[in-house]
Amino acid sequence: MARSDVNRSGEIEVFVSVVEAGSFSAAARKLRMTPSAVSKLIARLEARLGARLVSRSTRKLLLTPEGTAFHDNGVRILADMAAAEREAAAGAAPRGRLRVNTYVPFGVHRLIPLLPGFLERYPEISVDLVLTDSVIDLMAERADVAIRAGPLGESRLVARKLGQSAVVVVASPSYLKAHGTPLTPADLDRHNRMGFGFVRHVDGWPFLDEGGSVTVPITGNTLVSDGESMRLMTVAGVGISRLARWHVADDIAAGRLVPLLEDFNPGDGEATHAVYVGQGRHLPARVRAFLDFLVETVRLT
Repeated sequence: MARSDVNRSGEIEVFVSVVEAGSFSAAARKLRMTPSAVSKLIARLEARLGARLVSRSTRKLLLTPEGTAFHDNGVRILADMAAAEREAAAGAAPRGRLRVNTYVPFGVHRLIPLLPGFLERYPEISVDLVLTDSVIDLMAERADVAIRAGPLGESRLVARKLGQSAVVVVASPSYLKAHGTPLTPADLDRHNRMGFGFVRHVDGWPFLDEGGSVTVPITGNTLVSDGESMRLMTVAGVGISRLARWHVADDIAAGRLVPLLEDFNPGDGEATHAVYVGQGRHLPARVRAFLDFLVETVRLT
């Protein structure tokens, strides 16, 4: 059982100060403590955790892998504590910088059109937005929220589902005029099937076929970095793609894209989640407000 008299926040503050100052003596001066007191506190922390955080084999301060992880988490915890204190002093009104990382189609077609309403509702929040389909490390990138499509891998992060969309195979009328229209999954062997230049959870397109299922590999002369580029390349007539239906619904309605092989569509879907660190009362008000706003306003149909 954990001791009730342990000042965990104080230990974290001292350890982070040691790392940032580069030595026990420099941290001691900053904290107005003696170097001996700082050294003893770090030793007690390591003993309580049962892990070596700092290597003392050289004159230079070196962190162990456990020390690096503890430092990164400690920086986040201290930042959250500071934010909580500011919010409490201001009547718990959501405020501060909100760092959001989202996959490109969601950012372009869903999030950016909603941001004016969010910022009007919460004028004390500023948004730092990054669009990329590459999976990021929230801790390394200092992101508050990441929005991702597809299956979620095992993680200590918390996920909140924003919606689910059907998936559709599409091509432009110009491409079909030049290369013909595939009528069965086997016909795709004669067509340019565009893919992504990063690892996907599913390496192929699934179809129903003769009472069973078949997966068609993605082989073509084009790889792209994100779903929005894929949509634009498909509209331009470069090849055939498989995208979330909500992403290409306007293109289909306008005749810029044509759904293909619908009779063979397995009916699978693509889920979109907001993932973040922390939960409950420990979640900064700005993050909680953003997540609630997304659930309230996002539509993926």
